[in-house]
Amino acid sequence: MSDRSAFEAGQPIRGGIPVVFPQFAGLGPLVKHGFARTAQWSFAGAGETQDGASASFTLESSAATLSAWPGIFRLALVATLRRDRLEVELRVANGGAHAFSFAAALHTYLRVSDAATARLGGLMGVRYREREASGVGVERRAAVTAAEPIDRVYFVPPPALRLEDAGRILAIEQRGFTDTVVWNPGEELAARMPDMAPEGYRRMLCVEAAAIEPLVRLDPGSSWAGAQAITISRAVA
Repeated sequence: MSDRSAFEAGQPIRGGIPVVFPQFAGLGPLVKHGFARTAQWSFAGAGETQDGASASFTLESSAATLSAWPGIFRLALVATLRRDRLEVELRVANGGAHAFSFAAALHTYLRVSDAATARLGGLMGVRYREREASGVGVERRAAVTAAEPIDRVYFVPPPALRLEDAGRILAIEQRGFTDTVVWNPGEELAARMPDMAPEGYRRMLCVEAAAIEPLVRLDPGSSWAGAQAITISRAVA
């Protein structure tokens, strides 16, 4: 979480897990990453068990969203925290009379000791596209790093990835989502971001559970769910 985030109504936060819906990045006519990440969500309750605690939040279509996008929807976000595990689930329901298609992502920011040396494993052999490119490549590295700026959408990745960073291992799992995005802006782009501290890019890596291509089509009365779970599995030997 960047301490330079605005934390103002209608402004995105540089950190945490912004919710991307119903558009990813600039791939459509809406504001970047859609309207969900800057909207006012409603608190829907919390619970606690011996295993952990959870909290739920909701967002529904309104006159403001309908003026920008025609879907009648209800989003639910459920975060469950256990001793060594965080799971975040996004649920989308179509409450209207017409089908709609959407993109979605959990734009997860992970704090790392050094983005250049943190190693994300599990993507070798997976097809990807650079954010601004049209062609598709195949990942040849056993471990992906942000030694250079990276902005890639990986298509149909395995359900579990492994991030090694400074003596810890994070197991990053996803379900429901069909893609994974890996992003670090690098020095030049980060310098143009007023909500990121100098050298802040060195201490973060985004590993995002996403559904980008193809879009998710939801018929009237239907629902969809996707989740990301992050577990501290063990110290690196």
